Amino acid sequence: MNPKVLGIPGSLIRRIASAKTPASIDLGLGEPTLTPNREHFEYAMARCAESGVKYTPNAGDPALREAIARYYHYPDLHRMNNVCVTTGSQEAMYVTLKTLLDPQCDELLVVEPAFPAYVKMAALEGVACRTVAMRAEDGFAFDAERIAAAIGDATRAVVICSPCNPTGRVLSRAQAELLVAAVQRQKREIWLIHDEIYREQTFVEDAAYLAELYPNTIVTNSVSKSNALTGLRLGWILAPERFVEHAIKAHAWVTSCADTFAQYAALHVFTQLEGVREHAPWYRDQRREVLLALRESAMPFVTPEGSFYACVRLPDGMPSLETAHELIARCDVLAIPGIAFGPIMEGWLRLSWVAPAAQVREGVARIARYCTASGRSSAGAHSA
Repeated sequence: MNPKVLGIPGSLIRRIASAKTPASIDLGLGEPTLTPNREHFEYAMARCAESGVKYTPNAGDPALREAIARYYHYPDLHRMNNVCVTTGSQEAMYVTLKTLLDPQCDELLVVEPAFPAYVKMAALEGVACRTVAMRAEDGFAFDAERIAAAIGDATRAVVICSPCNPTGRVLSRAQAELLVAAVQRQKREIWLIHDEIYREQTFVEDAAYLAELYPNTIVTNSVSKSNALTGLRLGWILAPERFVEHAIKAHAWVTSCADTFAQYAALHVFTQLEGVREHAPWYRDQRREVLLALRESAMPFVTPEGSFYACVRLPDGMPSLETAHELIARCDVLAIPGIAFGPIMEGWLRLSWVAPAAQVREGVARIARYCTASGRSSAGAHSA
């Protein structure tokens, strides 16, 4: 067996989620509960009925690649050749790291708290990886100076997820400009990898998109969260052509091409007015309900600026993993322990708020009652 694979544990998030029962209040997995727009499927089915389900080019259906590039229209990234269609954003990220980083000399810097996949993918490839943690006392806000100070001589790429999973924080324009300026001062060429998977769940006006500011930016994204199509597994890489032409080679040997039906469905999403943002109003309304529930709970929390997560601070001394197990066993509520997203998140829980508002409200209330019963303090936590 490959020792790199043997040395990587399975998903803690999935392991915790597997403990829920049919009656549990699920504040765990980051999966939309909305029903997808069936018109996307009807269009894809009609295309398949007409022409079959054949391979597309390795890089993806040309019309879809054009539509993606045109929709985001980032500077110098607005052409078909800037896009590689992938099997979800997970493959997009994996192919990006595999294509970009030389295990012999390059290092990846991951901004935490973060979804654990980035670190695990680097480990699979034998790429050195370090993390830089945003500070809890700042509510895990993105700090460009702190990120820049962590860049080392071997750093080739920095991964940032904004809006952030798990914290819901968004990289501001001002912080992005500071980061770009710092990166441009480096002696070595450094790439910024922006995971935009929660782009359509952005609730603040000053959100930064790194591809608008820095030419060596690679964007990964998908229709999973924006359109409740997680199982369709359709994502993309959006990047300079000099990178994409090589990423297509890695993608081709990993999976040949993305699913043809899925590509047709995604094409319909991108060719409809407000198709990519068709669920955005629901998330904005849901967020208002969630904020009310969090404030009523009296638990310290980080106000979500984007994504569909909220992080709540546990009482001092209460370990997040043990608490997550206890919440399932005693309260029938599924929440994800903060430790899954890096050591800086110990003592926190991530709550996914995609369930109906009444369920979210009840789940938050149960967690608050459990914390109160513990009799310990949450002093020093960031509060919204």
